[in-house]
Amino acid sequence: MADPSSYRPRPGEIPDSPGVYRFRDEHRRVIYVGKAKSLRQRLANYFQDLAGLHPRTRSMVTTAASVEWTVVSTEVEALQLEYSWIKEYDPRFNVKYRDDKSYPYLAVTMNEEFPRVQVMRGHKRKGVRYFGPYAHAWAIRDTVDLMLRVFPVRTCSAGVFKNAARTGRPCLLGYIGKCSAPCVERISPEDHRELAEEFCDFMAGRTGTYLRRLERRMAEAAEEMEYERAARLRDDIGALKKAMEKNAVVLADATDADLIAVAEDELEAAVQIFHVRGGRVRGQRGWVTDKVEEITTGALVEHALQQLYGEETGDAVPREVLVPALPDPVEPVQEWLTGRRGANVSLRVPQRGDKKALMETVQRNAQQALVLHKTKRASDLTTRSRALEEISDALGLDSAPLRIECYDISHLQGDDVVASMVVFEDGLARKSEYRRFQIKGFAGQDDVRSMHEVITRRFRRYLAEKERTGEWTDGEEPGAEPGAQADPGAASAGLAEPPASTLTEDDGRPKRFAYPPQLVVVDGGAPQVAAAQRALDELGIDDIAVCGLAKRLEEVWLPGDDDPVVLPRTSEGLYLLQRIRDEAHRFAITYQRTKRAKRFRSSPLDDVPGLGETRKQALIKHFGSLKRLRSATIEQICDVPGIGRKTAGTIVAALAQAVPGGPAVNTATGEIMDDTEEPGQQTGSPGEPVSTGAPDERRGQER
Repeated sequence: MADPSSYRPRPGEIPDSPGVYRFRDEHRRVIYVGKAKSLRQRLANYFQDLAGLHPRTRSMVTTAASVEWTVVSTEVEALQLEYSWIKEYDPRFNVKYRDDKSYPYLAVTMNEEFPRVQVMRGHKRKGVRYFGPYAHAWAIRDTVDLMLRVFPVRTCSAGVFKNAARTGRPCLLGYIGKCSAPCVERISPEDHRELAEEFCDFMAGRTGTYLRRLERRMAEAAEEMEYERAARLRDDIGALKKAMEKNAVVLADATDADLIAVAEDELEAAVQIFHVRGGRVRGQRGWVTDKVEEITTGALVEHALQQLYGEETGDAVPREVLVPALPDPVEPVQEWLTGRRGANVSLRVPQRGDKKALMETVQRNAQQALVLHKTKRASDLTTRSRALEEISDALGLDSAPLRIECYDISHLQGDDVVASMVVFEDGLARKSEYRRFQIKGFAGQDDVRSMHEVITRRFRRYLAEKERTGEWTDGEEPGAEPGAQADPGAASAGLAEPPASTLTEDDGRPKRFAYPPQLVVVDGGAPQVAAAQRALDELGIDDIAVCGLAKRLEEVWLPGDDDPVVLPRTSEGLYLLQRIRDEAHRFAITYQRTKRAKRFRSSPLDDVPGLGETRKQALIKHFGSLKRLRSATIEQICDVPGIGRKTAGTIVAALAQAVPGGPAVNTATGEIMDDTEEPGQQTGSPGEPVSTGAPDERRGQER
């Protein structure tokens, strides 16, 4: 590990001008390429106190052994040079999008004497017109098959073409009218090239003019009573319209635009691009990248633009590029795009209308692509095995943790404090083993104390199960007084039924909490880890490892250690820990929201026997609020249709016993109903339930 001060440039050496810089390691390999408006200010950020750097930046500067830079005249030149160097050196600490060579394109080889229409993959070639990319090669072939009727351009390979020219006999497509057969000189090279250019114009979105021309020719043929030619033109128009229908209209103003969306988490980012030409989605592509450097969404967009248009010119760069966030600064990127196109390019974030709606669709595709990528990664047996081995090595375990339990605490400003326990076995979620807890030992917000209570309850129950089944050799439960009972609150924690494999042999009853994990993961840093370890120590359990995953920097904390364990950025073990932690967070916050919603829907009227939802709503509608109902007499309550004297008496008794909560709230409007309301005023809409006696919902961030 190098000390950045050993290769820091002397003061005054770095120019205060735009440029591109390269960090090299001890073997002179380029490990990072960056650009800056001011090289002096940017490079100074790398040579500050290491403790103040982001962990990924700290890793880069300690891996590097030297830094060098190149001065350019403008920020646009810096952008171009940065892209060229990233392509050339492939630096390990730069964001690198996995290339999309697998995406098929519809290509027209305009660089040949007789242009050919074909499916192409891989790097783009000079002089070839590309359309797409498409999701599947068969989609290209279907489109081409429809269009060859109108544009019979050559589609055969060079070998087939030469063989047909040698024998003087065209291929099958030449006989059935789907090729103009330039191989046997049925069409001149000039006319065939013009036909290929018309094909390209149509694919590029200039469809309206050509269709209108065909319709005029059809009408002229009909007027001249050349009905066979008119019918053939009619069928050509139908084929073209059918090809157009394969791409639905998404923007009514025939816009040419590319829409770019980004879905990201702490470790990875997925980019999705929709290519819209003539208001129709003509193609789609996407990448997934590891975030090996500290980077914003705007910077991810900038790298995506470089990847997308770095080798494109002319119409391949659309007039409009819509993105979720603008690069900072945006002007050099926009100027660079304009230079690639040769005309003005608008780079902006859509705010409303059809373009914003389409951007939301692209965003959903990006999110699904990220989820699919993670799912494929998690489902691979080799990858899971490697992840478990990496966790074992990093934490110093004797063997791979085949069962991992993760715990998370969730609350809303100290209210409805709950916890979750999720279980992963062999790297896969075991949802039948998930458990939920209510924090009952105290009130208020204290994540550390909550974690201690949850771990204690879970493993006290585990010890009780082992004692009940006679698995203790000494006949005494570790960590408990002789004859002590398991925590009664723990029994309410398990809400999901375990599978049949967890049933005991003697009575067939579920053995909840019966199986210990090899590793306990808590969502949090050193305090939460210490609380979990203390709970295990108090119970006398010393064969279960504990660690914590801090979300902000994805650091792994171990009990008693002053410094965290930093797993490699590309580690499958870190990815698995993050996935387990996120699942625990999802499960906890779902339970917390359910409890909160149930609490706000509760009412003292719920305790009145025989009083259903319809009559409760009739009471609230009649009196306007629970406060007025509470002050009403039995006779007044009997005025409500469907309420008899006996029921009215029960309602009065129930309301008298209930402790009033906060002010009543009209759930339709959010209005707090106070004492100044006019008698008989109806505050809720007809049929609209009114919150009764529940405290005001506090606004705050859920954890």
